[in-house]
Amino acid sequence: MPDRVDNQSPDRAKALGELQQLLLDTPDITGFLDELARYAAETIGLGLSCGITLDRDGGPLTVASSDAHANTLDEVQYGHHGGPCLTAMRTRTTVTITDLATDDRWGSYRLDALAHGIGSALSIPISAGPGVRGALNLYGAQPNMFTASRRVRAEALGAEASRTLRLALRVTDQVQLTHHLETAMASRSVIDQAVGIIMGQNRCPATDAFEILRAASNHRNIKLRDVATEIVTRISGTPPTPRQHPTGMDDPTS
Repeated sequence: MPDRVDNQSPDRAKALGELQQLLLDTPDITGFLDELARYAAETIGLGLSCGITLDRDGGPLTVASSDAHANTLDEVQYGHHGGPCLTAMRTRTTVTITDLATDDRWGSYRLDALAHGIGSALSIPISAGPGVRGALNLYGAQPNMFTASRRVRAEALGAEASRTLRLALRVTDQVQLTHHLETAMASRSVIDQAVGIIMGQNRCPATDAFEILRAASNHRNIKLRDVATEIVTRISGTPPTPRQHPTGMDDPTS
């Protein structure tokens, strides 16, 4: 079965209808992205994790994920500046890892990713509008989890996710929608600041620092960003605030 699907395929028609319903059922773009990540993990195949990466010319950020594990797996790629997600974003093509144990395309990323429990992965490029590129990242614990049929469904979902996001940009107040998107990305910037603090305090790499932050979030049963905000506020004495662009708009990548 071919990896690509045409615009009239049943997979794309089904994905379009379900994603449009998700958009109607969520109050803002942040909620939609959260639901999209969970939906992808549940519908593409059992036992998968999903992260959604977006980049607005300031570096990739995970703006939504189906679970904490997906966050960690995305962070592994960012730390190595390479991996299936970043490659899919840069090349605008689907990237499949059938068996990570034998895939050496990204050098040292492979060993680190294996240590975090990845057996196979699939990254689908998505677009949220002009200047915003991204990827839908699916991770499996075992090799060979992304069969041809699963790749077809994932590509259909990615294509219609892009279409739905662009539709939202047209039918929703653009200023409000941009604010929601920047809020989602700013959440990641606060987490990145906290990770940097933990790295300095513990003299550890970014992946270990993120694990410490995630463990604190799970132990206290509060959101990851809230824990990160507490850490940054305690160290700096003031709540974290994004940097300002010269135009006056917040920079969600700070």
